[in-house]
Amino acid sequence: MSLSKFESMLKTNDVYFFDAVEFETIIEHYLNIGKHSLAKKAVQLGLEQHPTSIQLKLMRVEILIFENELQEAIKMLTKIEALEPHNDEVFIQKAVIFSKKNKHVEAISILKESLQYIEDPSDVWSMMGMEYLYLDDFENARLNFAKCIEVDFEDYSSLYNLVYCFDMEGSHEDAIRYLNAYVDKNPYCEVAWHQLGKQYFELGMFKEALTSFDYAVLIDESFIGGYLEKAKTLEELKDYEEAIKNYLITLELDDPTAFAYVRIGQCYEKLKNTHTAMHFYKKAVHEDPLLDRGWIMLTNVCYKENNYQKALYYINKAIQIDETNALYWRRYGDINLKLNFYEEAVKAFSTCIDLGDQEIEIYVALADILLFLGDFNEALRRLIQAKKIYKEFAEVEYRLCGLFMILEKEEYSLTHLKNALAIDYEYHSIVKELYPTVYENERVQKIISNYKKAIR
Repeated sequence: MSLSKFESMLKTNDVYFFDAVEFETIIEHYLNIGKHSLAKKAVQLGLEQHPTSIQLKLMRVEILIFENELQEAIKMLTKIEALEPHNDEVFIQKAVIFSKKNKHVEAISILKESLQYIEDPSDVWSMMGMEYLYLDDFENARLNFAKCIEVDFEDYSSLYNLVYCFDMEGSHEDAIRYLNAYVDKNPYCEVAWHQLGKQYFELGMFKEALTSFDYAVLIDESFIGGYLEKAKTLEELKDYEEAIKNYLITLELDDPTAFAYVRIGQCYEKLKNTHTAMHFYKKAVHEDPLLDRGWIMLTNVCYKENNYQKALYYINKAIQIDETNALYWRRYGDINLKLNFYEEAVKAFSTCIDLGDQEIEIYVALADILLFLGDFNEALRRLIQAKKIYKEFAEVEYRLCGLFMILEKEEYSLTHLKNALAIDYEYHSIVKELYPTVYENERVQKIISNYKKAIR
């Protein structure tokens, strides 16, 4: 009633009287629904009618903090504190200001001081937990969230935060002990069973994880997160048909997601049913055309089935979404090689190197394509790059031998040949395969022959 009366007043510019409690209710309503301008207006009118109301002044402080008017908020708090030095809300708002200034140690100190004046400390413990999180002090954060849960077993926000602390500490066994004790006291908490399952999953204890997720979805049959984690666990246990069933349940419970479609597709791939896998991958990219993972899964299926033209279409889609993914460029290079599009393959593997993918296979493939295209100097440049990383690799040394010989730098060529033979004699056949004229060189034949005699 007071809310509609207040909004009517704003529309007509009439001034109605409200008692302080009514103003508090109106302001709280607007703050809860995020209408800060109306909350601010209500505070202003409230203080005009009730200039001595401490609670309205504290609400004014809250709005000032939200608007980042911290100095003004501090001035008001100082005046309120002079009147009510032990007002718990004064401590809370001072802590919030310190936190906004990234002074988390000071915020914690204020909150600790407030505990002696506050009847219900749960909110303070929760705030202290968050301040400790800002400091990456996960142990103290966890201890404060645990206190919240002791008071209210259904404080799931604190439960999530507590488990997060265990995760950040890498203490999955401790988390499991805590959560098992929790479900002993609160066995019908699907959130706790879900979190317990995730901890078991982290440790590779998939059967125990599955049991936990089973309990979670038994307690709440509409718990989408429970079904998703259960399905992922079933995948780890190689029960792909059951995994598919659980993913499909999530599609019935809520709007379909590209993530679920991709996971279903992967399960069908594991079951060797590539036709159905493709169907679900296509549904994934239809649901979310910007999901590069869906496009790469389509690419890989087509590549395995030697359908390189379609694979090229799909990999282009993936690269358009994430052009800095070196793995996509590597696959693009492989596909173009299969299609004999050598210039595009050069572009692909060069991009891989530029993006930081410096696997020896990339350098070798690039050098071999450049050799085929007759770009000997660029092939040599790439191999010299590779040698700086892979100093004693026969794959690089034999190719340097061949290229230096082609470029009429025979002494360099023979030096690299000797290096290569010392690393891996058997692999010298690559010279015959890639550089047949070099292999037939008299001095090359003599060095290979001499080395063969020496190792007998």
